[in-house]
Amino acid sequence: MAANSGSLLVNKLTAIGFLVVGFLILASGYRYGSTSTLLGGCLILIIGVILLILKIARRNNGTP
Repeated sequence: MAANSGSLLVNKLTAIGFLVVGFLILASGYRYGSTSTLLGGCLILIIGVILLILKIARRNNGTP
């Protein structure tokens, strides 16, 4: 159980990191009007959201 808990923490921090970096790239692309940067930031942001959703689903999937 403890090893699983550490893995969930790493997954959570990775997802939050993707969210932050994706948002910063998205904002930069919006500010400078760069479509490719905007799409790249959006893609990274979506990956972060998906990882966070998968982490929550794995945590709630355990049997009592």
